[in-house]
Amino acid sequence: MPTAAGAAEGRRVLVFADARIIESSGLVDLGATMVTTNDSGSESLLYRVDGSGRTVDVVDFGADTYDVEALAPAGGNAVHVGDIGDNSRVRSSVQVYLVDLDRRRPTVTFDLVYPDGPHDAESMVIDRRGRVYLITKGFTGGGVYRTPGRPDASGTTRLERVGRVADYATDAALLPGGRHVLVRSYGSASVYTFPRFRRLRTFALPPQPQGEGVSVGPAGRVRTSSEGVRTPVLQIAVPAYVAPARPSDSSTPQPEDVSATADDDGALSDDPWLWWSVAGVVVAGALGVVGLGLGRRRRAGGD
Repeated sequence: MPTAAGAAEGRRVLVFADARIIESSGLVDLGATMVTTNDSGSESLLYRVDGSGRTVDVVDFGADTYDVEALAPAGGNAVHVGDIGDNSRVRSSVQVYLVDLDRRRPTVTFDLVYPDGPHDAESMVIDRRGRVYLITKGFTGGGVYRTPGRPDASGTTRLERVGRVADYATDAALLPGGRHVLVRSYGSASVYTFPRFRRLRTFALPPQPQGEGVSVGPAGRVRTSSEGVRTPVLQIAVPAYVAPARPSDSSTPQPEDVSATADDDGALSDDPWLWWSVAGVVVAGALGVVGLGLGRRRRAGGD
């Protein structure tokens, strides 16, 4: 059973100054800058903001998108873009784009299909082997689907179901070391082992209007974003007496550990960094999962 730990505060690190950022869903921490995207609609736009919240670049990667909901780091100035939303569950396939922010276009497009019909998803992580994990969204939890290997850029890749989460998943991010994943909902987050998705702990997150973004960046810092105009990005406080066990820039995928198998699953006590994440992510706040997203007028995509 998941357990709770002591609380810590969330710190405002920036406010999105750009009024075009109205529904921040995905979030990637590149260090000096952060990348976000609006969910819903069909705009293939990525917003890169600096430490003050000012937009320093808008990248139109030129894809015919349906409902972009998730971002994941791809190393350097590149991100994976998950066009995976499907609120009406009508899509025959979903797409993941590998976008080089400097070249301003997708370098690779992956076409993915679920084995059991359409699903709505807002959460995506990419492991060290290039396998794509999608976590579907539902009030009673969601399924975890994975590509068998790195997806095929020349055709359609069939996903396989490999687990489930108990959360109303709005975003996810791998923690340093790649053995745990943080899955967030509107008012809470859970830490799961990776890749087996065994839930270890659930935490309250800082109150936000509709929290749909989470990132893990340099030295394992955790940041969250929310939908709404000029909303803040929060960084979870790290206790001064604790340091990450494996400091690394999580925006850069690391080489696969040859001592690990595809089914290795880290327990909580195996990764001292996770104790930092436990103390850092926990805050007091109401969950408000149901009330925070139900009455909103939506465009083509999902919540």
